[in-house]
Amino acid sequence: MFDKLEDLLVRLEEILSELQEPDVANDQNRFRKLMKEQNELTPIVEAYKEYKECKQAIEDSLQMLDEESDEEMRELAKEELNTSKARVEELEHELKILLLPKDPNDDKNVVVEIRAGAGGDEAALFAAEIYRMYLHYAESRRWKVELVECEEIGIGGMKNVTFMINGQGAYSVMKYESGVHRVQRVPETESGGRIHTSTITVAVMPEAEDVDVQIDEKDIRIDVMRASGNGGQCVNTTDSAVRLTHYPTGIVIYSQTEKSQLQNKEKAFALLRAKLYDLECQKRHDAEAEARKSQIGTGDRSEKIRTYNFPQGRVTDHRIGLTLYKLDKIMNGDIQEIIDACIAADQAAKLANMNE
Repeated sequence: MFDKLEDLLVRLEEILSELQEPDVANDQNRFRKLMKEQNELTPIVEAYKEYKECKQAIEDSLQMLDEESDEEMRELAKEELNTSKARVEELEHELKILLLPKDPNDDKNVVVEIRAGAGGDEAALFAAEIYRMYLHYAESRRWKVELVECEEIGIGGMKNVTFMINGQGAYSVMKYESGVHRVQRVPETESGGRIHTSTITVAVMPEAEDVDVQIDEKDIRIDVMRASGNGGQCVNTTDSAVRLTHYPTGIVIYSQTEKSQLQNKEKAFALLRAKLYDLECQKRHDAEAEARKSQIGTGDRSEKIRTYNFPQGRVTDHRIGLTLYKLDKIMNGDIQEIIDACIAADQAAKLANMNE
């Protein structure tokens, strides 16, 4: 591990030196690549430098204890020794986590697809509430949200909704939301006051660039039509809606949220790229079944990951055994505690796998 850290220390110095070259800004691709690598290496190198300082402090304290006879100075040396030893342990753990293999998609924007499952109208109402929960969460992170596709029902629910979240590291956080979300509550339409259980599925896909997915034009059929449903001025009066059909996979994308046909087409292609890229990622996950088992909630989308129990005001994440009694706050987008716990459990599982 320490040989690798020394190599990273040297590499960061090389990058900083390259960034000072006068012609580096002329090559934007090279400049972006160097800046990205610098951002990735800096926290690792800073932690390693502090680790080396603490190790030196331990040596200095031990030497002082050997040479010093003054009791007050010896006490100071013992205190410094204990503090440095404790910090070294913390930093060793931090460095192991920082050196874990990084998911190449972590820095990407995401496409999120929410679909109502079992439970009819109640599931569609819950899908709309989870959509709003993610909107509030994205807002708290200052991420930008763009609606791509939405099928509403009359009472304020959504049969399905697809949206994009643009923000630094969105996938690294949102990927833990993929799976089946279950709600337990008394529906407003239920006169008998019985608790119903409904489900929705959430799929979180990394946004794919052109370089990630090549789409052959011969494999695509593009249809344009008038948008349906609730629309503002111009939406229902022009052929602005776009439907893409991808023959090899049978994937159909429908985009009508923008007034411009060109914008809807761009969104539809972005969603198609994300879905095709996600299929490739799923294939790789299936091929690496053991590695997938060590991850927390980034695998099987049929997995029931979370229950929202309204009568008891609690939310339980079944993957990590976490229960929180703050349902109202969570439904308003306060999901960071759950995500942090998932990240910690995921890191612990990966560390355990490395040590086996």
